[in-house]
Formats: sequence, structure tokens, C-alpha cells
Amino acid sequence: MSVRRLADEAVQPASFAFSKENADWALATINKYPKGREQSAVIPLLMRAQEQDGWVTKAAIEKVAEMLGMAYIRVLEVATFYTQFQLKPVGTRAHVQVCGTTPCMLRGAEDLIKVCKSKINAEPFELNADGTLSWEEVECQGACVNAPMVMIFKDSFEDLTPAQLEEIIDRFEAGEGASVKPGPQVDRIYSAPIGGLTSLTDPDPAPAKPAAKRSEKAAEAAVSTPPSNAGRAKTAAEETNPALKTPATAKAEAAANAKVKGDTRAEGGKPSLEDKNRPAGIERPAAPDDLKLISGVGPKIEGTLHELGIFTYAQVAAWKKAEREWVDGYLNFKGRIERDDWVKQAKALAKGGEAEYIRVFGKKPR
Repeated sequence: MSVRRLADEAVQPASFAFSKENADWALATINKYPKGREQSAVIPLLMRAQEQDGWVTKAAIEKVAEMLGMAYIRVLEVATFYTQFQLKPVGTRAHVQVCGTTPCMLRGAEDLIKVCKSKINAEPFELNADGTLSWEEVECQGACVNAPMVMIFKDSFEDLTPAQLEEIIDRFEAGEGASVKPGPQVDRIYSAPIGGLTSLTDPDPAPAKPAAKRSEKAAEAAVSTPPSNAGRAKTAAEETNPALKTPATAKAEAAANAKVKGDTRAEGGKPSLEDKNRPAGIERPAAPDDLKLISGVGPKIEGTLHELGIFTYAQVAAWKKAEREWVDGYLNFKGRIERDDWVKQAKALAKGGEAEYIRVFGKKPR
């Protein structure tokens, strides 16, 4: 960003005051902010000062600083940082902001700048001979689909040709700016396609018929079993290459193989309660051990272990590898029993309670 400084003292007015209407607006704006946060109104107040005088004067910055209880330098920082604030006099009838960002430049922004140079001044931010017009090049103003475009005060003028911009500038200079229609200068509405709509052109389309409602089970079946594979004979490649088998075929074959191998997993992936590797359970003792002292066992897991007949540290300490794998699969722990070493923890707790646990692990349980 180029260096931005206030205008020379020679053009600075001696004082600034909001009009009665703007002063009331400024007070109402300040009161929108919480106590102690009134300085957040600095940008709105500076913008209203610019709208009143056409540019932000040194006196206006000082006035805003006084109203908000801010140091002058803080308000000056805001005014010089944001390019929306004009720091020197601009045209009294029009200040033309030509967008020079890529989309507009590709669509003829350079020709619009040439118009401004010829009709206003060869240099940006400089007034014409009568002081009624000025111009500058700015960054994207958000109408890329309607490029090229300019902004004059709060209105945008889009889809411009050099001849159209010349006419607009002439009308502003003649004091007829209020009658110039803003927006696209071609036959389009806002950002609609030039030449009119090409789709959704039927003004009264027939309402679509609602689809027949299917049950959740039918929908699930349709998703899980692709219709294109239903009843299709397997190819030779599918017979020999597992990667080419359909999901439904692979699932069915896996289930059949599991039965042949004697896999007793229950539906859903959990090991069967009838599995030979399930740890032996016992009757609930009068005072079961607090299994929650084992790291990795919470109230819910403890309840599940109780349902399996597991109530004591000694039971957990005695689990063999196959039994640990069965419990791990039943709890869907994915190796957590081994990682947390439940057996070692249970052995310490069974041997000497918390004191032994601290001696072995150097910390309290959980």
C-alpha cells in the first residue's frame, strides 16, 4: 500500500462540527457499544464525517478523537490505514473509483482509466479545473461478473464501455448525477446472464410428484445390495481374484467360511458368549473389587464386566492371551487391554491393593 498522508495545511479547514442531524446520529451510534467500548464507533464516525464534507479533514479526525476519548494519533492511524477514507479534497459532484483488479482489467479497465485521465485530470486524486470531479484506481469492488465497473460515491456502474463512462461523467459534472441509473449499463438484471435467462425459464412449472415412501429397512437393503449385481453370475476373474468380488459376494463368502472354521462370532462382530475363550465368570461376591481402579475401566465398562461375571482383580490377573483377546473384542477396545496392561495392574491390586499398585507403577490407580 502506498503511503497515505493528510492533505497540506493550506487546504485544511480550521474546524469541524457535525451537522445537527449527523451529531444526533453519531451520539446514537456511540451508544450502541458497551460501556468502555465506545471507541469501536471510530470507523462509522469517520465515514459520516467524510459523507458530510466529502473527505476526512484533520479537524474531523480531532473531533472524532474528542468525542470517543481517543488519542488523536489512534484515530489518525485508522484514517490513514483504510483507503475508503479520502485524505484530501475530492470532486464535489463526483469522485470516480475505477476498479483495476484482474477481471476488470481484462475487460477494459485501462480504457476507463484513459477516459478519467482525459476528462478529469491526468493524475489520480487531483481535481479537475472546476473542482467538481476527481478519480482514482482502486482494488476489487465485488462486481467481477459485471466487469469493468466504477464506483461513484455509494453507487456502482457496471458493464461499462469508455463511451458510457464519458456520458456518465458528463452528467455528473452537469449536476445530473442523481438521475443516472446505477448498476449494469447493459440489458441485464444485476448479475443475471446477458441476453436473459437460459434456464428455469418456465414461469409455472408443474410440481414434481412426491416419491413413494419406502421403509427404512427397504432403503438400507437398496443401499447395501447394488441392483446391478443382483442375481448376476460370477465371472472367472471374480472367482480367482478377491479384489473383483462385489461387497455382497465377499460378505456372504466370509460368513460361509467362518461357519466352516467354527468361528462363533455373534452378529455385529462381537465374539459369541458361547465362545470357548470367554473368561470364566463367578457369582457376584458380597464385596466385589473396585475394577474402576484399573486404568481403562470406567463405570460403563465395569458394568459390562459384571454382566460377564468378572468381579475381582484375581480374575483379570489370571486371563490368558486368548481370554484377553476375547474380552478386547467383546468391548471393542482394539488392543487397549494389552496397551494398558490390565493383567499387570490387576495382579498388583490383587496382591496389595493401592499400596502395591503405587509401589509397582509409581502412582496412584487412575
